[in-house]
Amino acid sequence: MNESADQPSALNHANMLALIAMPGSEAFTAKIDKYLRRWRDSDESFILPISLPRFATGDGKVVLEDSARSRDIFIICDPYNYSVTYNIRGFTNHMSPDDHYQNIIRVISAINGKTSNVSVLMTMLYGSRQDDRHMRESLDCAMALQQMERCGVKNIITFDAHDPRVQNAVPLISFDNLFPNYQMLKALVSTVSDIDLHSDSIVIISPDAGGVRRCLRLSEPLNLEIGMFYKQRDTRNVVGGNNKIEQHRYIGNSLEGRDVIIVDDILATGGTLIDSFYKLKELGVKRIFVFITFGMFIKGYTDFDKAYFKGAFDRIFISNLTYHMVEKEERPYISNVDLSKYASYIIDCIHKGISISNVLNPADKIKKLLASRLVNYPPQRHEQH
Repeated sequence: MNESADQPSALNHANMLALIAMPGSEAFTAKIDKYLRRWRDSDESFILPISLPRFATGDGKVVLEDSARSRDIFIICDPYNYSVTYNIRGFTNHMSPDDHYQNIIRVISAINGKTSNVSVLMTMLYGSRQDDRHMRESLDCAMALQQMERCGVKNIITFDAHDPRVQNAVPLISFDNLFPNYQMLKALVSTVSDIDLHSDSIVIISPDAGGVRRCLRLSEPLNLEIGMFYKQRDTRNVVGGNNKIEQHRYIGNSLEGRDVIIVDDILATGGTLIDSFYKLKELGVKRIFVFITFGMFIKGYTDFDKAYFKGAFDRIFISNLTYHMVEKEERPYISNVDLSKYASYIIDCIHKGISISNVLNPADKIKKLLASRLVNYPPQRHEQH
């Protein structure tokens, strides 16, 4: 008789990759799992199942449905997916970012230090808009990062952090901040067949001074100009969670007859973005495309529908990193950009201990993409006669 037949049937989990999908991230995690299984020629899923029961009072907990011992675990969470609900005292409650974050801490607690490594992939960094102190206010993002460090998290992976300097709060753990520039450009050249990326034909626009560095990551490999909007806010008064904008004007070279790409991290209410559309059209812009990492559409689509049918803009490219509500059907001006493959590359590299420098800086991939898709690339400034 084979002696191994008397041994426990559980797999040897030592250093084996495991994915944990937090509520609202199941579809994104399933795509990551599909890529990893294909690359590793595996018939078995890497997803470690969990359950999240709640008491009638609303108290929650996490239960691991399989062993986590000695596994290399990646917790995947979208802290801003408000579509996830739970019952409390007979009421339906939508999960807030705080609820999602607390579930991450619960998972780490349930793991109980038995893993070889714990990494957290937050598609949008929790508390990332509370990263800078101007008055007597909380610093939620820094506090959360430090708590995860104390809980034993070794790697934080996120996309387009509002201010990446927040990683200074945890200088002793790995913090990878990813940008979807390559994927956005790929979607643009695939969708808009006549796009011209010569510097005389298109300009990258930052919606405010804080977004200039984000735009540089896109403009530099393309050798394109940058323009920006200057926003002066009333910092003394907060209305609806925001400081009222007192001035909003464009700073940059002439845009007459040129296309523009507006690059921003978050589309919340979208009011300032729509105002930018009309101001750019007054300056003679030909077409307006928008690259948005997190498209939330907090106030719905009505204002965007009106602006689109008035010809104020042409297309918005948004990632699938965070949830956005679809009203009956997706809008004709929205292109969804899938970043699950990008996330899979990062997870695969970290698990194998491979450098991710080339993945973090996709300038070469951008150049190869455009050389294969566009005529007369690389773009050069047209001769002036």
